[in-house]
Amino acid sequence: MSYSDSDSSSCGSDYRSFRQITRERLLHEMLRSAKTGNSKSTWKVLIMDKHTVKIMSYSCKMADITQEGVSLVEDIHRRRQPLTTMDAIYFIQPTKENVIMFLSDMSGRSPLYKKAFVFFSSPISRELVTHIKKDSTVLPRIAALREMNLEYFAIDSQGFVTDNERALEELFSDEENTRKGDACLNVMATRIATVLASLREFPFVRYRAAKSLDAMTMTTFRDLIPTKLAAGVWNHLEKYKQTVENFPQTETCELLILDRSIDQIAPVIHEWTYDAICHDLLNMEGNKYVHEIPSKTGGPAEKKDVLLEEHDPVWLELRHAHIAYASERLHEKMTSFISKNKAAQIQHGSKDGGEISTRDLQKMVQALPQYSEQIDKLSLHVEIAGKINRIIREMELRELGHLEQDLVFGDAGLKDVIKFLTTKEDATRENKLRLLMILAAIYPEKFEGEKGLNLMKLAKLPPDDMTAVNNMRFLGGSSDSKKSSISPFSLKFDMHKKKRAVRKERTGEEETWQLSRFYPMIEELIEKLCNRELSKEDYPCMNDPSPTFHGTTQSAAVQQAPVAHSMRSRRTPTWARPRNSDDGYSSDSVLRHASSDFKKMGQRVFVFIVGGATRSELRVCHKLTTKMNREIILGSSSIDDPPQFITKLKLLKVDELSLDDLQI
Repeated sequence: MSYSDSDSSSCGSDYRSFRQITRERLLHEMLRSAKTGNSKSTWKVLIMDKHTVKIMSYSCKMADITQEGVSLVEDIHRRRQPLTTMDAIYFIQPTKENVIMFLSDMSGRSPLYKKAFVFFSSPISRELVTHIKKDSTVLPRIAALREMNLEYFAIDSQGFVTDNERALEELFSDEENTRKGDACLNVMATRIATVLASLREFPFVRYRAAKSLDAMTMTTFRDLIPTKLAAGVWNHLEKYKQTVENFPQTETCELLILDRSIDQIAPVIHEWTYDAICHDLLNMEGNKYVHEIPSKTGGPAEKKDVLLEEHDPVWLELRHAHIAYASERLHEKMTSFISKNKAAQIQHGSKDGGEISTRDLQKMVQALPQYSEQIDKLSLHVEIAGKINRIIREMELRELGHLEQDLVFGDAGLKDVIKFLTTKEDATRENKLRLLMILAAIYPEKFEGEKGLNLMKLAKLPPDDMTAVNNMRFLGGSSDSKKSSISPFSLKFDMHKKKRAVRKERTGEEETWQLSRFYPMIEELIEKLCNRELSKEDYPCMNDPSPTFHGTTQSAAVQQAPVAHSMRSRRTPTWARPRNSDDGYSSDSVLRHASSDFKKMGQRVFVFIVGGATRSELRVCHKLTTKMNREIILGSSSIDDPPQFITKLKLLKVDELSLDDLQI
């Protein structure tokens, strides 16, 4: 089942980003390939299932699909009207249920459609192919039958999820269910492999080794999660080498498979960059934000749903910047817009002299209808940044943020947490819980027996929250706390500090903004991987690399890498600094340059985290792409903001609850 001939691996000459390739495969390789002969002007029906419709929506807009000749999009499991003069394109998972529905559509004397172009999202079993071939009335009506090998959600230009929302529950739960766990890992492995198939990448597969205290300690299913997943991905790749056209036979990239045990703190600590803090503090559904537009007639504000995504140039420019820098930059943009537009200056002139607030600038610009299209997105982000800064002040989050980061870096301990809990009784339940979860990750022994109950009473938290703290032990490697009171990642980096530090200070990175010390553990792991310093004992490989892997291609990539320098500038790190124009509102240059940068990159690095990734980890991959001169793609079973992660963590022991019962 063939692919197109284009080469998209990181060794290819025409380098395209991860999301570009995903989009092009769906639009060109699948939809456009259904244009045959004189049917180029003929409209077609696109039929998908619940999973493939999400795959499509993460990568393509409806306008893109329409442009490729699709006039109608249908759900395969819904009753549909016959359109006997039209061809149908099926993009479906290779399940028995879907195949039965397809055969029902196209068999007999009265099929629903004229011809069927069938594309499966992942490899189909021989049994199902045989089942299709058995129906003699359907075979002549099949114009194409192919495996797309594309079964992931491209959530970001450098990020994807396999849509295993229950992975934490199914893999790390107190009651180990190996059958359910293996099924979850099998789906995950299939979907990770389709990412590599789409990009024509054959990786050097490394994974976190199983942790055991000694030869007498039995290895648990949880310890083996990365090992099992690596083996599953490897099996798929070996098959792809035989079945997928133009699939590389030697290593072209690196894949590092991790799980949530490598960093328990990143999912709950307050992250202060624009993207993460929006999803943390605002009541957003996915990337959807409800924007309130002030009425020009003095009536109630109009509510409008907007998506904070990469097609928004202001979002693209500021999403990984510190909230303080984002706020400053938005004010600068608005001020610049006013100064360069005469009508706005007249409006401004009617005001009293002196400093003008960003909010006033926003109202001024909204009074200028001729500029509404240009300023809409800027006004949106002024509102969002203002709302976030108000929440930070009202909830006194800066003080909490300092304490969280001091704990992580060994500058604070239990006494400081007790002082906070006794003096800040009005802190929210969620914030107190997150603080105790960070404390538990660093000092698990402080939560044994009565000690943990006393801390929860001091924080005035219910037993339900105690479950979340207790369940962190399932992510900490060994369950034998007496033999190892410090979890595997809680190593003392700074021996001169009296308190325990779980991060070492980053040397060579000048701090500009307060609360920007924290970094996720994957930052260190990716840097070590790229610099060939990652321990082979702790992170073994599935394959012995081909001689060419560490030969000319790799060396050339390393030589091209920029010289190490401070990643912090006076205002913001280079990875967060925009390539902005000075017109005050346009950030199109960011969009123009985003893909061209990848043409000079070395080989790709894929990092996959089982059990959910965080927005701070996604940000790190963007940052290190620039620093290491290699496109770093983050994959995970899901992307979780702190409230989602806490809800999932509570499920690890409570069998009677499930994600279906809880609103996340």
